Amino acid sequence: MTLDVNPASAASTHEYELPPVLRAEHADSSFTRLLEQQAAKIPSHVFLFASLCSMGVSLGLELAGRSQPARFIGSWVSPLLVMGVYNKLVKLLGPR
Repeated sequence: MTLDVNPASAASTHEYELPPVLRAEHADSSFTRLLEQQAAKIPSHVFLFASLCSMGVSLGLELAGRSQPARFIGSWVSPLLVMGVYNKLVKLLGPR
């Protein structure tokens, strides 16, 4: 027996299949499917670019002494990045 081989590695290679959604309250509505279809049409880099632009505009406004608008626009960064992650997940996982 060599020391560079994990004896449990063969046991951990089994892949599990996710169970299907069987209960009606866990199924997505037609509105959710419509939103996912429309969101999948938007390229994921659009959200990253929009968040970077929001950071830049916020920085410019802060340097110009307009702190309230800078903080308002700077607060857009997180939701834009979350929308980008959701968009990427919709594209990778698709409808279930």
